[in-house]
Amino acid sequence: MVVVVAELMDLIDTSVANLAGPSIRADLGGGPMTLQWVLSAYTAAFALGLVTSGRLGDLLGRRRLFLLGMAGFTVASLACGLAPGAGFLIVARLFQGLFGAVMIPQGMALVKIVFPPEHLRRALMPFGPIMGLATVAGPILAGWLLHLDLFGSQWRSIFLINVPFGLLAAALGWWVLPRHSGEDRGARLDLLGVGLLTAGSALLIVPLIQGRDLGWPAWTYVMMIAALVAFGLFAVSERRSSHPVITPSLFGRRSFVVGLLIVGGSYASLSAFVLVVNLLLQSGLGWTPLHTGFALIPWAAGTAVATLASGAVLAEKLGRAGLHLGLSVTVVGLLALWWSTAHWGAALTGWTLAPALFVTGFGSGLLFIPLFDFILGDATTEEVGTGAGVLNAAQQFAGAIGVAALGTVFFARAGTSYLAAAELVFGICAGGYFLALLLVGFLPKHTERVQS
Repeated sequence: MVVVVAELMDLIDTSVANLAGPSIRADLGGGPMTLQWVLSAYTAAFALGLVTSGRLGDLLGRRRLFLLGMAGFTVASLACGLAPGAGFLIVARLFQGLFGAVMIPQGMALVKIVFPPEHLRRALMPFGPIMGLATVAGPILAGWLLHLDLFGSQWRSIFLINVPFGLLAAALGWWVLPRHSGEDRGARLDLLGVGLLTAGSALLIVPLIQGRDLGWPAWTYVMMIAALVAFGLFAVSERRSSHPVITPSLFGRRSFVVGLLIVGGSYASLSAFVLVVNLLLQSGLGWTPLHTGFALIPWAAGTAVATLASGAVLAEKLGRAGLHLGLSVTVVGLLALWWSTAHWGAALTGWTLAPALFVTGFGSGLLFIPLFDFILGDATTEEVGTGAGVLNAAQQFAGAIGVAALGTVFFARAGTSYLAAAELVFGICAGGYFLALLLVGFLPKHTERVQS
């Protein structure tokens, strides 16, 4: 439950600020770039800290870092809610993202450590429904809080609501999380590797976040090329390091490497799909955020139903075939969404979208547990913290790449027709899931279930 609350806080926090953007700007002032960084500071800081914090959990103890992350996230949320100006809010959002990055990998690693292999799938069952419901509930919750304007708090309530939940989760975590979580006290942190990884991540994530809104100026391409150089130097440094940031044995596991590639294709497509559905319905068809959120409920419901079915029965019975099934169903759902958009056009309603959204969500929900199972299911205790950090970082970077690339495609076409632009992106997203489907054949049929 404690880890579920942490995941829920992170997922909702990434979406609610977008809806409150106009209210924040009206209250605190600042130009479009200031608002962009209020919205993006969390994502950037979160992506930058994931791998390093995963490694620190291996070294210093996952329970300790999880509680530190939860406490810091709660204090930073309070600071966001009390921010006197835009600059203060941006800094508070940066700290919120950094503490979120400390918290999230430890939670996933603790789940892997606490639950034996035969119970791991059932322990993961709540995560898929929560991911889907949080994505939909974020805008609904934000719209509701902005409408209520509790105690005249306006936009501040979307951050302040984290405080009671964070305090409750921290208190529960103190009592229930295992005090011995497999830390390696003999290991050290490679500061050169951390520096190169952080530099490379920053050089990549900043242009991905801002490039589309700025029209991809030359400096964004320079930064991305520099990021590749930094990552190359990081790889060289890791080979020579006696205490590497990323446990090298992870990349000797075919399930981990191929699983990350599948995550890349699927999460890039998923993030673009969510972005474009929201843009089509709100900017293209003039729906309100609340109306859009309700229209996405079938997608969240499909995710929830499929994850529960996967955790209870399908993942264990089907093994690798479960990934084939989930990816295939998602491709069908996205093609149905493409057809629905082309067929109904401006007459689209929540009811006409519901079948395609449900099928898309159902396919996505079938993926979560078997993907986690293949990527980290056979990781050892020494590998799991770093592996969870790399997995979360892969999700963040894939999502940012998907939004940047397909968002650019969408807006290039949206000047002519939002509907035609959405159809194009839905087709590309279906292609991304299909490529991920082809990669499944390179996975082993079952994980090795290494325990140490």
